[in-house]
Amino acid sequence: MRQITSSQILTFLLLLALILVLGIGTIWLLFGALPLGDFRGVVLTGAALLSVYLYAFAVYRLFLHIMPLRDGEIDEGSEQEFIYHVYILFYLILFYPIIRSGLMPTPLMRMFYLALGTRLGSNTYCQGIIHDPPFVQVGANSVIGQSALLIPHVIEGKRLAHYPIRIGDGVTIGAHAVVLPNVTIGDNAIVATGAVVTKGTRIGANEIWGGIPAKLLKRRTTGEAA
Repeated sequence: MRQITSSQILTFLLLLALILVLGIGTIWLLFGALPLGDFRGVVLTGAALLSVYLYAFAVYRLFLHIMPLRDGEIDEGSEQEFIYHVYILFYLILFYPIIRSGLMPTPLMRMFYLALGTRLGSNTYCQGIIHDPPFVQVGANSVIGQSALLIPHVIEGKRLAHYPIRIGDGVTIGAHAVVLPNVTIGDNAIVATGAVVTKGTRIGANEIWGGIPAKLLKRRTTGEAA
């Protein structure tokens, strides 16, 4: 595992300070002078927290727009490594605690993942955890089951890389399943509960995969229930 340098930490802290100033300052300007009575502290704190996260999404997306994090291998000491470490500080400190808590309702988690850069089709929801959201694409009418993990990064010793996960329409990822980097899953496929889909696997449309490592179990026929 590579060490995060002081310059990368400083960059993140400066961006975090900007987020806090903008978030808290906006609420103070909008609501600071209002007579909120006994609930003043609660209202201002809640509004400030929401405002901080809205600015956090905006600054995070702007940072990745200006300095894109690309898929593929990340060389030591490269610009991509610098971008990755600032990005991962955003993810681990601001966003991952909310994702992992499981407290946010599923419909709101869809909005949360969209804000982080995941590409989700209509009527697609996730009850698991999507790591590295910008590298995950899921089509329409798909479901990612409870505690399933989508992991598009490779961290092996000092090796560091991202390879996208692409999931089609009408796909079911079972509870506690794990999908690793560079996996493509075709339309209407099923990944069984607890399966581990290894790196580089290609699952075709209407296929059912299961096991550790996941293997093809059968192909769905027209009209077959999931």
